[in-house]
Amino acid sequence: MKTLYNIAMGCYRLGVALAAPWNTKAKLWRDGRKSLFDRMRESIDPSAPTIWVHVASLGEFEQGRPIIEKIKAERPEYKILLTFFSPSGYEIRKNYPGADYIFYLPLDTPSNAREFLDIVKPQMAVFVKYEYWINLLAELKNRNIPTYIVSAIFRRDSIFFRSTGNMWREALKSFELLFVQDDNSKSLLAELGHENVVVAGDTRFDRVAQIAAAAKKIDLIEQFKGDSRLFVTGSSWGPDEELIVRLANENPTIKFIVAPHEMEQARMAKIEQSAVGGAVRYTNIDGDISDKQILILDTMGMLSSVYGYADFSYIGGGFGVGIHNTLEAATFGLPIAFGPNYQKFKEARDMIALGGATSVSNYEELERWFAPLRDDSEHLAAVSQISKDYTARNQGATDKFFDMVFKR
Repeated sequence: MKTLYNIAMGCYRLGVALAAPWNTKAKLWRDGRKSLFDRMRESIDPSAPTIWVHVASLGEFEQGRPIIEKIKAERPEYKILLTFFSPSGYEIRKNYPGADYIFYLPLDTPSNAREFLDIVKPQMAVFVKYEYWINLLAELKNRNIPTYIVSAIFRRDSIFFRSTGNMWREALKSFELLFVQDDNSKSLLAELGHENVVVAGDTRFDRVAQIAAAAKKIDLIEQFKGDSRLFVTGSSWGPDEELIVRLANENPTIKFIVAPHEMEQARMAKIEQSAVGGAVRYTNIDGDISDKQILILDTMGMLSSVYGYADFSYIGGGFGVGIHNTLEAATFGLPIAFGPNYQKFKEARDMIALGGATSVSNYEELERWFAPLRDDSEHLAAVSQISKDYTARNQGATDKFFDMVFKR
């Protein structure tokens, strides 16, 4: 089985190489790993104690960030090596000041695993949420390097519980402690014989609390909102935007901000053309925008602060592969709607059960959710409080990890 895994790694490398001339992401993945070990040797101080933190991409980085910053604040003697698998995470956070070294993760082959650990010599390894790299985990175990996973979540249908999952079940034995999000994950792992499991929750709750506390004042958003109520749509795609523009056109007294997940010119132009009350892109603002009903947030890094001005929210992605980050909106106490593909996200399921969020499959369902929030201030306040309480109640995963790893 492991031989097949190693063959698959070789095929993956070949596939990326073949795609690189035509695919930007594949090219970044390939080029980012060129001379990787040489660059690591030049940068990493072999005499300094190092903690290795691995994340798949940008979302997992946000989960790992509170842990990195907690370690840096309370155990500054450690250097932090941060690795990414995906270019979409690495390229955005390659200059993150909280880590001492930031690199792509080498392809998971036996020789790469050995060379990587020979260079890094970590005192500890921390994996965030998932990414069970078979060779790296085996080599960490062979070297008796304490290894942890944080904010992990397990489901009955995952590879670990299939008849073909022996190799993956073996990989779980590499972890000294598994910090999981929920009791169900702990119960599933107990079936596999793992008692070294801690239900710590999700470090994203700690991260969004940090984000909310650091929210910035944005004069242009204040000018745009004025005395109106504000509906913010985060990480939207085409199907989401069609619903939201129609909702805006039928609610002319409400202001709307739409933050597309990807800044596609055609989609942004369609929003501008379809908005009865007028729309403007943030990067095109020139003068007074108080007469516009829709503001298109075609810039990065602002959305988390913009939620602080909102009264209602919608999170995109639910008509595609899955919804995006709901917690940034929830931490500001916003009612949340999203499309039908949300089942893999525990926080979405939780907030639906509590009444702080809803899933919609069409415009009529969106309008039925929105109208009571728009027309009944007491209902709006009650739903908002549910979201705020939920995020506050679930904070603390970072401290649980730190206390059990560094203070026991």
